[in-house]
Amino acid sequence: MDHRKKLLFSIEQIEERVEYLAQVISKEYAGRELILIGILKGSFIFLADLVRRLTIPVMIDFARLASYGPKSYSNGEVTITKDIETPLAGRDVILVEDIVDSGNTLAFYSEKLKAHRPRSLKICTLIDKAQRRKKHVRIDYCGFKLQEGFVVGYGLDFDERYRSLPGIYIIEQDTSEAGGNEET
Repeated sequence: MDHRKKLLFSIEQIEERVEYLAQVISKEYAGRELILIGILKGSFIFLADLVRRLTIPVMIDFARLASYGPKSYSNGEVTITKDIETPLAGRDVILVEDIVDSGNTLAFYSEKLKAHRPRSLKICTLIDKAQRRKKHVRIDYCGFKLQEGFVVGYGLDFDERYRSLPGIYIIEQDTSEAGGNEET
């Protein structure tokens, strides 16, 4: 089954925004080593492109978090299914996410990471959907703001499909029966 999709952000727009974020982050962390933690699965393409554009030394780690409840939204319960392996004490850390929606997942995981005593902990997201926020999450670096719509492509999925699309698209039909990117 193929869904109707409408292009929202072209690959050129995404590349321009990723370059901008990389410049800002590189300037802010000049002379320091940074740890980027990608939240799987959605952030992997965004994280890879961001890392290639940074001009500072970075380490990369990944976490995978699961939100339970109906497939298209979270009930607020979050479980860590793969945690980081890199020591964070006294180090600068940026969590990299594909989309921040309810904020439940990042609020939960940010609190867990603070127990590791990093020097700093910030959040970078490709897409911020603050309108649907249920938990306060401070977004330090944002690619795009989006009011509404279920988006796919560039790592974002609809029931594990469409991650490989080069741009970001809005699905133009009801998504209430399938899982995907709007759980964070």
